[in-house]
Amino acid sequence: MPGGRLTQQERQQIALGLAEDLPYAEIARRLHRPTSTITREVIRNGGPAAYRPDLAQHATQHRARRRRKTTPRSPQALSQAHGRDASTVRDYEETFTALLMQSGLPRMAARVLTSLYTTDAGSLTAAELVQRLRVSPASVSKATTFLESQGLIRRERDERRRDHYTADTDVWYQSMIAAARSHAALAGTARQGVDVLGPGSPAATRLENIARFIDFVGESIARAAEQAHEILHTQPGTATSGIAAPASDRG
Repeated sequence: MPGGRLTQQERQQIALGLAEDLPYAEIARRLHRPTSTITREVIRNGGPAAYRPDLAQHATQHRARRRRKTTPRSPQALSQAHGRDASTVRDYEETFTALLMQSGLPRMAARVLTSLYTTDAGSLTAAELVQRLRVSPASVSKATTFLESQGLIRRERDERRRDHYTADTDVWYQSMIAAARSHAALAGTARQGVDVLGPGSPAATRLENIARFIDFVGESIARAAEQAHEILHTQPGTATSGIAAPASDRG
């Protein structure tokens, strides 16, 4: 499997694959690249509809020149905790950011959320985000305001009156429960159609099958979310039924 940056020829192959409506996994298979590499490349350069290989190549070269100019001078700044490789961490963060963008987050908001998820401290100040992402304070302010409005992060103020931003990991549980409720509402609406269209008719049977499927999936999601939330939030020493609770990393 080849390593390093994508070549101009590979980018042209990506564009051809997108024109054929091929999934990222198939394009990656043809290029012998990880699917995450293709996903990140496309999302970072305009998405499937706007991807242009020449512009993507130019943007990559521009980022490479900018990185060389902004490389920290001190060896200490290049050090990584826990033996991490800085380049590997950066690639992972770009992959995570691309996937968050694919789910609908604006780019800067996705970068901020990725930083909060991947920092050992668990929270960052606005100044730390500015330094980490090498962007303006206004960009960070706009992104954190958006993320806070969506309930994805929390803002807390320390004794020095500095705002600290923390990714709210409980949001995934809330999201799953909200999805289950949405599924339940959709199933209920489908069943209303059974009465409207006449029980036993082909259309009513179709809607009933949809409702049954949605009920099953929605209930499974809600049950799994509740169980996971209970297990993962059980403190050490209180787990039951022989299920060991994960050790807390909060000290």
